Amino acid sequence: MNDPILYDRDGAIVTLTLNLPELRNPISDNDVIDAIVGALDRLEDDGEARVAILTGAGSAFSGGGNLKTIAQKGGLADPLPVRTRGNYKRGIQRLPLRFADLEVPVIAAVNGPAIGAGCDLACMCDLRIAGESARFAESFVKLGIVPGDGGAWLLPRVVGFSKASEMALTGDPIDAREALACGLVSKVVPDGELLAEARKLAARIAVNPPQAVRMTKRLLWESHGTSLASLLELSAAMQALAHATDDNREAIAAFLEKRTPDFSGR
Repeated sequence: MNDPILYDRDGAIVTLTLNLPELRNPISDNDVIDAIVGALDRLEDDGEARVAILTGAGSAFSGGGNLKTIAQKGGLADPLPVRTRGNYKRGIQRLPLRFADLEVPVIAAVNGPAIGAGCDLACMCDLRIAGESARFAESFVKLGIVPGDGGAWLLPRVVGFSKASEMALTGDPIDAREALACGLVSKVVPDGELLAEARKLAARIAVNPPQAVRMTKRLLWESHGTSLASLLELSAAMQALAHATDDNREAIAAFLEKRTPDFSGR
């Protein structure tokens, strides 16, 4: 069996590749979940990494759940409902929590179908761009189930309540252009240019002071579930940290001296 996810760093940019193309990169099996969480842990601890790109090997980004194993012994669905609940909590629900906790920004480069949990995986990332062949479907209802991986929280925050309701209640797919129109992705490019465009976007992030980038990402995620007053308090605390960095001083000096800054991450 292939490694479920590949980790490749080139300079400050890490590329994470879901690597089960023969199965359309499913993400519901425990070994795959463990591998993804492990890759995110490695990313967080990689002192050279400033931004990551998540994509899929082959023709699909992710087909979501592995329907052949979900109901098998050891799969997500158990004959005893309380065990199924535990399987979700200890299984696929680890993914949205780990992505939310991650401070390194992640760009989803959606290279093909992102179906069910695959669509939600894209929403777990901070930014999304798509190749022209990308398709998105919040399709759980078509299988008589609900988004058990956090999709009912993630999708409305990306595309708004009305569009998320349309996608989740019909289960119908949308193409890349419709995904662009509703804000699910920020850019659509020819398939052959997808990773190059993702790297250009990643490079635009990577040139900035890494601690400021990480703290900005944290504030954006915290804004989902906190009051303005609480977010302002957290922003003030993080700003105190930012003002104390060498990179803040370097950024100001470079601006005044009209030169390119050299950030150290300190």
